[in-house]
This record gives sequence, structure tokens and C-alpha cells, in this order.
Amino acid sequence: MHDAPARDCGRADVFCEPRKDYTLRHNTDRILVSHAGNLPRPADLNKLLAARDEPGIRSRLPTAVQEIVERQMASGVDIVNDGEYVKAGSYTGYMQERVTGWEALPIDPGVPRKRAAVAERDRRQFPGFYESGLWMQGSGGPIRPGFFTPGAPKPATTERVCTGPVKYTAQAQIRSDLEIFKNALQGKAAEGFVAALGPLSLGAGSRNTYYPSEEAYMTAVAEAVREEYRAIAAAGFTVQVDEPEFLTSWMFYPDWSIDEYRRYLEFCVQIINHSLDGVPTDQVRFHSCWGSGHRPHVNDIELRHVVDLLLKIDAQAYTIEAGNVRHEHEWRVWQNVNWPDGKILMPGVISHATDLVEHPDLVAERLVNYAGIVGKENVQAGTDCGIGSRVGHEEVVWAKLEAMAEGARRASERLWG
Repeated sequence: MHDAPARDCGRADVFCEPRKDYTLRHNTDRILVSHAGNLPRPADLNKLLAARDEPGIRSRLPTAVQEIVERQMASGVDIVNDGEYVKAGSYTGYMQERVTGWEALPIDPGVPRKRAAVAERDRRQFPGFYESGLWMQGSGGPIRPGFFTPGAPKPATTERVCTGPVKYTAQAQIRSDLEIFKNALQGKAAEGFVAALGPLSLGAGSRNTYYPSEEAYMTAVAEAVREEYRAIAAAGFTVQVDEPEFLTSWMFYPDWSIDEYRRYLEFCVQIINHSLDGVPTDQVRFHSCWGSGHRPHVNDIELRHVVDLLLKIDAQAYTIEAGNVRHEHEWRVWQNVNWPDGKILMPGVISHATDLVEHPDLVAERLVNYAGIVGKENVQAGTDCGIGSRVGHEEVVWAKLEAMAEGARRASERLWG
């Protein structure tokens, strides 16, 4: 991000034409490095979050964001974020607090559930593993805050139901979040991105009893999250739409065929693109993955079945899981794709699925493979998913990011000389 300020329209709920020098840039003489979002939080901020000390949290956030920006840059990251600290450690909960329209209601056993609650395709094949609860441990390391202890999870007693108009209400909050991040970047050479929840992750899993149809309901959800996307873009940052459900929803509908799932994804593309209306494409990065749960992933939808639909999303860059052992081979899928002009691919070249730190030469090899397909100007280094709470210790997080930066440097030497 450059030092010049973005145009300020004075309101977060009104779209402002952003400065064009904030658009996503391609590589010129080296591979740029970023990541998917979530990063380790300082211990004192975690304590404030656990205590729900709102004044303390707001007081600590500016310095915490400043520290995480500097730590990312010191680790070799070029395109940084705020660590997702403003989300208070909740992937979906933070956005649920910023919208209206849903209630938590007791589950009526007489009403069919909208979809499976877990990765049902894997659960059917590995029932003992799911009964153990081990799938809820993240990367499989020690039990850590944010993950459940072993043992079968207790059945849910409530469900989230749309019972009224879906509206975004956090205009003041997002302005504050963006101002904190902008101040942390002031005078620094790094560029900034902000991850925001996708419309599918916010609304697709909840029953609708208010709107006349699923299309009307999800359109309203898209228009709600759009307000946050527009505010981020207007502040001069890249918007990263976090939407794992583009790929993971395959697990929630275990009896669908691939053709049925593709028809559903056609609808999802329309909803996601509606959420991006008015947001410049060259400020949008779309992230999807197969979910961060520590499970077999044997039944993940294969990328080859949906990659054409992924590229219909109105984004400049696509960041996708590519570093773990279930999906690493899928770099070859892109050999059969007509890569669109001007687009950027950010494959995950380090993974949240293991505490093993990838060797820089492996990272370089992965990046060179992708560069040979989409072009060295169009491939950037990323992580499979946010790794701040998904590997065993924050020391491992920073070792992985440093290995990624070094691998990108080595790949750049091979590609540019």
C-alpha cells in the first residue's frame, strides 16, 4: 500500500471511487508473498478477548495491529493484513454480530435440516474417526484454544434462522477497523488486504423463514456483506472474500451428483458476484479451500470439476488451497485451463494441515510449477488457509511464513535470473 491516502467519502455505507494506485499488482521482478488471513494474537490480547473486555480490546487493537504488520514484513510478507484481530477470534461470529435478520431458535425435530452439519461424506466413510471428535483438533497437534477436546460433539439444540430483514449495521465498526489498519501501514512499503466473510458462509447454512425464496434470501445476504466489501475497497485495500463454502458445500449435500453440485455453484457464483457489485474487480481477491478441519478429506470435491466456475467469480486474484497432501497434485489441473488475461493465482504453498515446516526448496518448486502454467507475473505465494490458530504453536507459524518468503526468493532467482 502506498503512503497517499485513499479518497474518503465520509461514510462506510457509501461506495467511493478508490485510487487506482491501490489495485492488485502483478509480479515484475520477483514473486510477491502473502497469506490467507488469520495470524497469531499476542497473549495479552487473547486474555482481553477471553474476558470480553471491550474497552480493553479497543484500546489494545491499534498497537496489536501495528505489531502484527511489522512482524509480517519482517518475515518477508509483501501483502499484509491486520491479522484478523478485529474479528476477535471468530471466523463467522464477527460478521454475525454486524448484521441483523437471524435468530437462534430451538431445533424442531419435525423440520428437516437444511443440510448436513458436518463433512457428511467423510463422516459416512470414517464413522469411528468422527465419533472420536479428533476431527475438531485443527492440524492434529495438542488441544489448543479454539478447538474442541476429543470426544463426540454434543448434538446442537438450536439453529440459526432468518426471521427478518437482513441488514448490515456495522458501518462505524468497519470504519474504525480500517482506520486502525491504515495507521499501522502508514509510511510502510507493504500493501494491505482485509479478509471479509463471504455470503455463502454467512447465510447458506441457515434456514430462511422470512424471504419468499432462497434466491431472495441469499440476494439480501449478498447485499449486506457488500457494504463491508465496499468500505474496504474505498479505504484503498484489497478485499479478500473468504468463501470456503464454494468448495466445502459438497460435503454438506452428500447425496448430490457432481452435476447437481455444479448447478448449485452456478447459483453461488451469481450470489458472490452480486455481493461484489460496485467493488472494483482489481481490488478483489477470492479465497476458497476445502476446510481446515483435521479429517481425512478423502471425499473433497476435486478441483477439476469446478475450476471453470471458480474463474467466473469477479475477482482479480484467486487464492486456493494447494499445499496439503490431498490437493498438492492439483497444480496440474491448471494446465487444462485457459488462464484469463490479467488474473493472478495465489496457490497455498505452505499448509495449515501439518506442523512440519515446508522446506524453501519445496516452496520454490511449487511456485515454479505454477509459474510455468499461468506465467511468472501472475503467480504469488500464499497459504492454504489462515494458519494463526491452526498449527501447534505461533513459532511454527512464523517459521512457515519465513520458509515461504525464502522459497519465493529462490523461485524468483530461477524465474528472473
